[in-house]
Amino acid sequence: MAITTSPLNALEGQGLNPKGTIHWNLIAPMLVQEAVGRHEGTLADMGPFVAITAPHTGRSPNDKFVVREPSTEGDVDWGKVNQPISEAHFETLLGDVRAYLDCLDDLFVQDLYCGADPKHRLSVRYVTPNAWHANFVRNMFIRPVAEELASFAPNFTVLHAPEFHATPEKHGTRTGTFIVLHLAKRTILIGGTRYAGELKKAMFTVMNYLMPKQGVLSMHCSANIGPKGDTALFFGLSGTGKTTLSADPERGLIGDDEHGWSGEGVFNYEGGCYAKVINLSPEQEPDIFATTQMFGTILENVVLDPATRKVRFEEQTITENTRASYPLHYIRNHVPSGRGGHPKNIVFLTADAFGVLPPIARLTREQAMYYFMSGYTAKVAGTERGVTEPQATFSSCFGAVFLVWHASKYAEMLGTLIDEHGSRVWLVNTGWSGGPYGVGSRMKLTYTRAMVRALLDDALEGIPFAPDPIFGLQLPAAVPNVPTEVLHPRQTWKDGTAYDAQAKKLAEMFRKNFEKFGHVAPDIVAAGPRD
Repeated sequence: MAITTSPLNALEGQGLNPKGTIHWNLIAPMLVQEAVGRHEGTLADMGPFVAITAPHTGRSPNDKFVVREPSTEGDVDWGKVNQPISEAHFETLLGDVRAYLDCLDDLFVQDLYCGADPKHRLSVRYVTPNAWHANFVRNMFIRPVAEELASFAPNFTVLHAPEFHATPEKHGTRTGTFIVLHLAKRTILIGGTRYAGELKKAMFTVMNYLMPKQGVLSMHCSANIGPKGDTALFFGLSGTGKTTLSADPERGLIGDDEHGWSGEGVFNYEGGCYAKVINLSPEQEPDIFATTQMFGTILENVVLDPATRKVRFEEQTITENTRASYPLHYIRNHVPSGRGGHPKNIVFLTADAFGVLPPIARLTREQAMYYFMSGYTAKVAGTERGVTEPQATFSSCFGAVFLVWHASKYAEMLGTLIDEHGSRVWLVNTGWSGGPYGVGSRMKLTYTRAMVRALLDDALEGIPFAPDPIFGLQLPAAVPNVPTEVLHPRQTWKDGTAYDAQAKKLAEMFRKNFEKFGHVAPDIVAAGPRD
């Protein structure tokens, strides 16, 4: 066995006894060189590494399991998201994954931190057979300095075997693909998929379990900080503009996806970004586009021009879910510490394809908890055969597939923190105006940016607000640099009666969805849409 680091850091602690070479904590140039030499992918124009993960080009949420065992059983909100798997099945799968990894010619190890606040961070050891996956996690998490690596002691392990497929009858899985979390043993097993996002989101799920036990709200959101030190959070599901709107050249980027909110303030879990790049352009998103022209960036499932090797960002022949993984410092105005104060403003982003939610509204504390638990956005018509109208999507806390506790626990923590720190909460609709998808048009990004800038800069102070008659949200009478008629969705429709019918339809969807939460405080239930 060859090893590229001190024997003191060998893999016995992970139950491994590799026969091949261990590549330990290689830096990006070495990993890219290895990845290209091993034919794991190719280089695009300007140097980013391109990997194809087909047939899996997105996460496999139906193949994620949590080990059901006594010490954590009472904490987990069991169900479709947190599917139970037995300890016996886990031990069998663990043994087979270890045996598989032990027989490979090469293993790549990365020791990384998850969490920018030393009080709450995890020390995570990733073991993978692929150099590009090692570079992915190196991009995405916080890289210890040399002095820290010398004494690094992992308190969580991720064993990654993308080409190993489970046997459902033997291992208790649904298919050959598996993402299995043992919270008590602090071990994650991932296999049967090359999609790198699983390596990132599995650890986010872990943080969603461990942080609330430490009194820290775990959040699926981006965060930035203004010149005056004011922190802002942006919650939103995929396609709502979370990454785009938080990458503001006039504000420092704390992080684009996963954060904790502790007694000291907000901190990033990660050391990198994982941005969607479909239809990316230098005009609309210059900072994110710039990262795709840098060596060290990883591009997943993009299509290259065969002659120039330039990325065809509009191409979605492999998937619409094309991605770029890059270190946070590739963004010019990043916050090196990954930390900020208590948020002054919290923004819930939604892309309402029904065309009825206001483009900007102020929420009360109770409305904030209601819309946080609802986690609403909408898919557009035409994405599947037979779908002729928008489909409502409700994802609790804007990240239901990553929650471990019941959604109400996160919402209660949010409500307490809002009370303690006086945070203002806003709903911003980046979706459709003037009618639903197919009739109206998508809200102009320039208008959305102006609205977000106004709420962050206190430009709405002194402007009168009035309640929306159906949703009860407070709508501003004016916003600088935004046409007044845009602010009131009913006025943008040609047929006001059609708007009323569509709004009542969506309101009923909200109420129906909220029934799944069971017992919730009456004031929270009453904060939803009106009859």
